[in-house]
Amino acid sequence: MIIEKFFPTIVYGKDVQLDNNKLAQDIVNWSNQDKGVSKTNYKGWHSTTDMGQKPEYQQLVTELLRMQNEIYDNEHIDRHARLGNMWANINPNSLFSGVYYVKSQPKAGRLKIYDPRPGVQFIMPVRKPGDPGKDMWRDVNIEPVVGRIIMFPAWLWHSVEP
Repeated sequence: MIIEKFFPTIVYGKDVQLDNNKLAQDIVNWSNQDKGVSKTNYKGWHSTTDMGQKPEYQQLVTELLRMQNEIYDNEHIDRHARLGNMWANINPNSLFSGVYYVKSQPKAGRLKIYDPRPGVQFIMPVRKPGDPGKDMWRDVNIEPVVGRIIMFPAWLWHSVEP
């Protein structure tokens, strides 16, 4: 049998060493001073999208840009990384979206990434018991790990569990 895997969707992860306690406190302080914006932040707080310009987040910005340049090298993309904004639900000119876990708790909402092929959620046949291998999954659940960056193509459907 010949097996070829065409059109893969790559999700990148990288563990980084940042002062997450300070980042968490900076974010809490920000949320106490700014009501934020209403987007998809049900029972939560969503900051304005200028986080990347604030000095207290520059170490994180540096790590994000470093990782993005590594991704561009891996994918042979002829660009230099730049930060459009730190958080948004729609980024029309972004190639990649991502999340960095400053803090997490047991049973925290996982990042869900969905198979982007049209119709696959509706017409995928029922699977036999057992693990068919992750190249056959319909969606992926990524556990939050403190200090981890996850990046993926901006067009990839995703959500976060409650």
